[in-house]
Amino acid sequence: MSIKAGLVGLPNVGKSTLFNALTKSSIPMENYPFCTIDPHSAITEVPDARLSQLQNIYHSKKVIASTVTFVDIAGLVKGAATGEGLGNQFLSNIREVDLILHVVRCFEDPAIIRSTEIDPLGDFDTITAELMLKDIESIDKRIPKIEKSLKGKLNNAEQKMYTDELTLLTSIRKVLEQGDSQTVKQLVTTSLTTTIPLLSAKKFLIIANIAEKELEAQAYENNPYFQALIQRFGSDNVVPVSARVEYELTQMDASEAQECMEMMGISEPSLDVIIKKTYDNLGLITFFTCGPNETHAWPIPKGKTIRQAAGEIHSDLERGFICADVFNYTDLMTYKSEVAIKTTGKMRVEGQGYLVQDGDIVHIKFNV
Repeated sequence: MSIKAGLVGLPNVGKSTLFNALTKSSIPMENYPFCTIDPHSAITEVPDARLSQLQNIYHSKKVIASTVTFVDIAGLVKGAATGEGLGNQFLSNIREVDLILHVVRCFEDPAIIRSTEIDPLGDFDTITAELMLKDIESIDKRIPKIEKSLKGKLNNAEQKMYTDELTLLTSIRKVLEQGDSQTVKQLVTTSLTTTIPLLSAKKFLIIANIAEKELEAQAYENNPYFQALIQRFGSDNVVPVSARVEYELTQMDASEAQECMEMMGISEPSLDVIIKKTYDNLGLITFFTCGPNETHAWPIPKGKTIRQAAGEIHSDLERGFICADVFNYTDLMTYKSEVAIKTTGKMRVEGQGYLVQDGDIVHIKFNV
């Protein structure tokens, strides 16, 4: 499945620097607003230590990791929903991503050109307000179409579908006018009614761009801007990162980067944390297909059946699904081989209703 995350923020918060680090790209990173005009995108592998272990066991010729596409969306400004900056174009770019990464600057830098003071919460609120205004505009276009449809000849199911959507959008619009994006998310996620996609209902993470000097001994934890983000969004939803340091690490060879990280007390690259949290925030798990030719990681939403998972590999496997041999990575690490797993009864034959678990290794049996 395709996974896409968009980096969003006001001008000059460090988005393009972070994007270059995440994707090992070299897009412009100039010190002026709207350096990024057209959205840039690049595909990045999801770090997963299990892949190398599986490759060693199966002696696979190649490894294919799960991937995330990151999109560097140009800096938004207040008034974007009505076309300020280059707003309408960029808001449409946000519509195409699965997850929004709000990049906010948490340190002063006199060398950085900004039209406003450092205020990460204010930056977030400015962008969210523009997303909500755009959603109001979208709803105001959708409601007349629903009302027109309700005046036509409809069967009972169609009548209920349109009525339910009208009720939902009317409720959402009232909440949008109050500036309550959290309730918008709740209304959308808890409703069984299908409606237009809304920007302010998208899942998000906060990327707190901190100063290099705050990395040592996790000094950023005392940064008042960072503390304010944690208090509002919770520690699971805020990722501290020095965009400049992460970019510089990607320009070094592996041993040099590791030495630099140890000097700074960095146990894991922030980029890996961002990629993993992007993956987790979207509710994704990984299953594997393994053999001598390749070990392949497949991302799917949690709660998918084995038959649906087979469709991620190839549509023929879903269409002609018979059953699947299933065991988990943890069992393979314990027993070291498929032969031993079979002997101990850890390999199971599962039918089409089985819900895939993270780390499952599957062999699909099908007939078309």
